[in-house]
Amino acid sequence: MDKNGEVMGWHDFGNLEGPGWAANAVGGAYELYLFARHIKDPALEKKAISLLDHVLEDGFINYETGFITGYRDTATDAFCLNYQHKNDWFCPGSMAKVGYQLLIFSDFVDGERKEKMRGAAVKMAAWINANVKSTSNGWFPRRCRATGEHYPKNAYGDEDILFQKSGDGLFIIQLFTEITERGLADYRGKIREKVNVFIGAGGIFGSINHDTYDEHESVSYAVAFRVLRKIAKLLNDDRIRAFAYGKCLGGLDQFKMTEDRNGVKTKGLLYMEKSWDTAYLWENAEAAMAYIEAYRDTGDKSYLSDGLTILRAIAKHHQRDTGFLTEGVDWNNHVGKQHHFGEFEFGDIKYTEPLLNNLHIVEPTLLAVEIGEVGVK
Repeated sequence: MDKNGEVMGWHDFGNLEGPGWAANAVGGAYELYLFARHIKDPALEKKAISLLDHVLEDGFINYETGFITGYRDTATDAFCLNYQHKNDWFCPGSMAKVGYQLLIFSDFVDGERKEKMRGAAVKMAAWINANVKSTSNGWFPRRCRATGEHYPKNAYGDEDILFQKSGDGLFIIQLFTEITERGLADYRGKIREKVNVFIGAGGIFGSINHDTYDEHESVSYAVAFRVLRKIAKLLNDDRIRAFAYGKCLGGLDQFKMTEDRNGVKTKGLLYMEKSWDTAYLWENAEAAMAYIEAYRDTGDKSYLSDGLTILRAIAKHHQRDTGFLTEGVDWNNHVGKQHHFGEFEFGDIKYTEPLLNNLHIVEPTLLAVEIGEVGVK
């Protein structure tokens, strides 16, 4: 959507809604809910729950199998598995992320709603564990058919160079970890197996975004830290903890921009990857989460400084008239000036995914508030 809420129907994501990666209905509902609680707004809290209930009740979740269909095309009312409005593939890691979001949101609700959310997440994990087979390097496939069979192509039907190198698989062990922590099932053996594969490969940091293809993506490093940090606690394993801090969190340094570039306010932001160097803001918010969680664990103020620097840099890209937050800061004209405000050669992209890029700043900001390091009006 643009800043006036008009749908960008020309875009692959434009006429899609649902819990899938590009639409993020459960994650967005969770973030709205957290914010509503913070500002004590019952009406907004109710809206967040209604958005959650849309996912729970309107046909996205198969409660028998646990399989989640990510999207509904609002132009045709058809359900589909991927952002191209097709059913030839889906990303099991992204489906697992929905399960993870259902679990963390379930901690704030009760009754039948909680049971539905946790039941769906548990069945989803079991479906993935039974049907999604490892790739030749022991990791998770980036894409599968609806049966779980490998789909080794990219979104456009060519060979996917990241088929067994995508950080998207981290969301599967994240789901397994959350389920195990809650005592809903025990995936410790599977978690350790996959973490050993991940560490043995020196880290698997290929693009989580489904439409980019780079072996080193900033958000993959951030997600890897957040997932391995929790696994280290679950398994009480200092080797995993050291890798999380040294390789994963430390790996974010390569993406930092320490100056404004081409007249654009980029200082403090991380760019996405060398092959697509726009600074996307949901990814920056995820990196901020990683740094602030690291500070909460260690008390190391350098991590807090890194996290707050990112949040302040993001905040510079709100449109003051509407509160709109761009999806990305295109300081190098990668996407083309026709997509920028004012059609300037360099600048903020004039549309966003409202439940992903526009809202993800809520989680790290409220985490900073929770630990007493920043105030929010």
